[in-house]
Amino acid sequence: MLERAELAAWLRLLESPGVGLEAARRLLAQTGSAQAVFDLPGDAWQAASSPAQRASLSKEPDHLADLLEQTWVWLNADPRHDILLLGDADYPTALLQTADPPLLLYLQGRRELLGRPAVAVVGSRSPTAQGADNARQFAQGLSQAELTVVSGMALGIDGAAHRGALDGALAGGASTLAVMGTGLDQTYPRRHLKLAQEISENGLLISEYSLGTPVLPQNFPRRNRLIAGLSLGCLVVEAALKSGSLITARLASEAGREVFAIPGSIHSPLSRGCHELIRQGAKLVERVEDILDELPSVQAGARAKQAPVEDESKLPPAQSQVLNLMGFDPVSLDSLAQRGAWPVAELSGLLLELELNGEIARLAGQLFQRRKKA
Repeated sequence: MLERAELAAWLRLLESPGVGLEAARRLLAQTGSAQAVFDLPGDAWQAASSPAQRASLSKEPDHLADLLEQTWVWLNADPRHDILLLGDADYPTALLQTADPPLLLYLQGRRELLGRPAVAVVGSRSPTAQGADNARQFAQGLSQAELTVVSGMALGIDGAAHRGALDGALAGGASTLAVMGTGLDQTYPRRHLKLAQEISENGLLISEYSLGTPVLPQNFPRRNRLIAGLSLGCLVVEAALKSGSLITARLASEAGREVFAIPGSIHSPLSRGCHELIRQGAKLVERVEDILDELPSVQAGARAKQAPVEDESKLPPAQSQVLNLMGFDPVSLDSLAQRGAWPVAELSGLLLELELNGEIARLAGQLFQRRKKA
């Protein structure tokens, strides 16, 4: 159990302006504890920090007392609340092997999940319906293959991945880790309030940011290194050429992790990021097994329980014909009518039936796209 005095020392070390993680790690390497840092003789401080950093550490930050009280109350308010320190025995080995491991992590949920093999699933905040389906289905398959799914709680692909992993957990699989870009007492985006609660109960919320840290744009790219570092590999589902998901994939590659990408239509802007990753050497994946085959540390018996392929013959003949004509690229009503010589009014009715049954999705610009099980 973390003592209050020890917590105060860690917060002071982390909250002192201008110190940073690199200097803090050097000081901890000399002392072995945050409390001992502030008892170091002057010559030892000089070897590990700059004059400005020493000046900052010499006095407590003005907000330290309030932050300590807030953190102490939070820590003891719920058995799911916890704090992981750099020197703890269960600190994730994968993070220790990265260039910039955090000194302290705030946890809410199942701490033991940190010790299990994991795969990151990331992608666009505004995915296509098929992209969201793919994220959820791949995440569920990974969970059923006993791999924890790591993502960032953002809208779109992140949220779908967390949902899929929670579905897998309900079926006896692993669960999900959500790496937050705010303090754990904040939920962003607010639309994921219910999702965050479900993850705190059945998975794990993680943040390196102190309680009360609001939404700051610079914190979200930085948290991506944790998403990559906690994982054996990173799957990008849909991404534009300039996106945070490609940053996460780059960080994963730099950390020696596998990078996977799902290909898509050559006409979709959200496929271009994945196609670029594949050109750079990422593995093209079509099934969960494609990921498992590249992860030798995963037990041979841990293979996904694939959802049965939908039998399109069970659909009414007219609906099956429309699906066959659509292919898998977005298509307009007029183009589809020309392909099948359908009366527009009849075709509109069939498309509506398929949409209500979840077989197709309606896209912007009056386009339609088939949805396929991953």
